[in-house]
Amino acid sequence: MLARSPGSLVGSAPDRTTGAHIVAAYIALLRAINVGGTVLPMPALVEMCRSAGFKGARTYIASGNALFTSRLGAHQVKSALESRLADCLGKPIDVHVRTAAELAAVLAANPFPEAPPSRTVAVFLEEPPPAGALEAVRGRKREALALGTREIYVVYADGIAASKLVIPAARTGTARNMNTVAKLAALSAAL
Repeated sequence: MLARSPGSLVGSAPDRTTGAHIVAAYIALLRAINVGGTVLPMPALVEMCRSAGFKGARTYIASGNALFTSRLGAHQVKSALESRLADCLGKPIDVHVRTAAELAAVLAANPFPEAPPSRTVAVFLEEPPPAGALEAVRGRKREALALGTREIYVVYADGIAASKLVIPAARTGTARNMNTVAKLAALSAAL
């Protein structure tokens, strides 16, 4: 199955009358945190967000999800967090940033709404997935895949632990299941 969801703008936009950036609600999704030996306590992540000047910083579960507001654009937010994470952990950590509206759109565009949300993930990418991303997949059994705007949606019919799926286009992405995406969307809408 091949699907592509509609796009949206990234980051905050300058106010047309003042030129100042409007405050935007952001979700930062850190790749490979608290799995595979990279440990980051969530209070430390909150403090990094605060030290970057982000307001209302909080985390959701211990897998590297931070929510906050900022007047900075998405690329500046990403850069500020990646720099602080590298300083703290001594190695680069990829951060995928979405606005509250973008995350809500990812949830709404889920091409598999009938699939169990705990077995359906969005793999967040920095750029739109390449057109041939699904053809390059290896080890596919009963998984269903679809392309999004800057995501790849995957349903792991037999569970993620049993899967041998390899998605080369998702190599630097980070995945969140639809339960987590829904909760982050709700929390970020309230910022």
